[in-house]
Amino acid sequence: MTINIQYVHMATSEAMNDYVTEKLSVLAKKYEWIINAEVHFEVENNAKTNGKICKIELSAPGPRIFAMSDESNYEDAVKNTIKDLEKQLKKRKETFSTH
Repeated sequence: MTINIQYVHMATSEAMNDYVTEKLSVLAKKYEWIINAEVHFEVENNAKTNGKICKIELSAPGPRIFAMSDESNYEDAVKNTIKDLEKQLKKRKETFSTH
């Protein structure tokens, strides 16, 4: 699986790159058919949101799988986004096994 990480309106972080790569590699081992992951980190200074946004889009057979979360820190945002992706991947895997 190829992982592409982008930082929007913020500096890049080697620690975040390692953290996301580690979390996504766990998913890749579980679901071998994931082709590619696009990760976007954004910071949004808005009173209505927490401001730390993580968006992840996975390329796999069928439609792309997308999830995002807005938390008070990036680690929580990554955890919640990956949790949402895993739910979608489980559903996708179930449709594979019925055919």
